[in-house]
Formats: sequence, structure tokens, C-alpha cells
Amino acid sequence: MARPKTKKELKELSKQNFAKLNHLIDSYSAEEQNAEFPEGTMNRNIRDVLAHLHHWHLMMLDWYEVGMKGEKPEMPAKGHTWKTTPELNKEIWTKYRNVELNKIREDLSLSYLKLQEIITQHSNEELFEKKRFKWTGSTSLGAYLISATSSHYDWALKLIKKAKK
Repeated sequence: MARPKTKKELKELSKQNFAKLNHLIDSYSAEEQNAEFPEGTMNRNIRDVLAHLHHWHLMMLDWYEVGMKGEKPEMPAKGHTWKTTPELNKEIWTKYRNVELNKIREDLSLSYLKLQEIITQHSNEELFEKKRFKWTGSTSLGAYLISATSSHYDWALKLIKKAKK
């Protein structure tokens, strides 16, 4: 499916890609799930990839909460700009590197559900009309949600598949 342009497409693709990601991970043995990736990626294993997704979910949830109060969220995170995203991602990696895969999977599932609730509660117009909410700037709420869900899950799928070849 192409990049979502409607609420229905966003819900479907987000759900599909999240399910594909979990199905892929479940297709590996416990040993394979916890194995290190080949050298060359910051995210060294499946846990790292899922922790990255979870933390970006949490950031999106924070942006949404702050933004919908009429305030300006710190994006992507306090002390960071979009140009310093690589450093932010290293901080995320450090924060979660000692958390068990099962715990990360539980946390990711919960944060995924919270984002699905946000998608569900908004109309198509609220999701995809650019500049509808001051905090989203010149883009739409849907664009942020696509980045935090379906597109990010697709990135994770590709990274894990490549690492497991």
C-alpha cells in the first residue's frame, strides 16, 4: 500500500505493518531473536530496533499531548533538533540496551495501542488537513502518525530482514 492518505488507510497500514513486524520476529527462535546483528548498524539486535520504535511512539504521544493543549512540544526531544536525531537515537539505544526483549515487546504493544487510539478518535480531516493544528506546523497530524507508525514499522521490517540474511 502506498503512503496513507486517509484515516482508514493509516489504520490499516499501521495495523498491517505492526502485525508483519511481530510475525517476522515470532518466526525466529528465541536464540535468533536475541542474536546480535552483523557489524555496521547502531541497532545491534531486534530488541534495539523495537526499543527505538517504542521510544519514538512515546515521543509522538508526548508531542500530541503537549500540542493538543495548545502548547509547543519540544521536537524531536528536549535538547535536540531534527539535525541531531542521530545523537538522540544513540541516547535511546543507551537507555534501553539492558532491557529484556520481552519487556520491550510488551511496552511497544502498549504504546502502539495508544497511537491507534489517537488515530481512531480523529476524523479524516483532523488527521490529513495540513496546518489544522498549530503544533504540527505546515504538515498534518496524519503525517506525524505515519512516520511514528506504518513508515517506522516498515523501516524496522527491512532492517531486521537485512540483518538476518
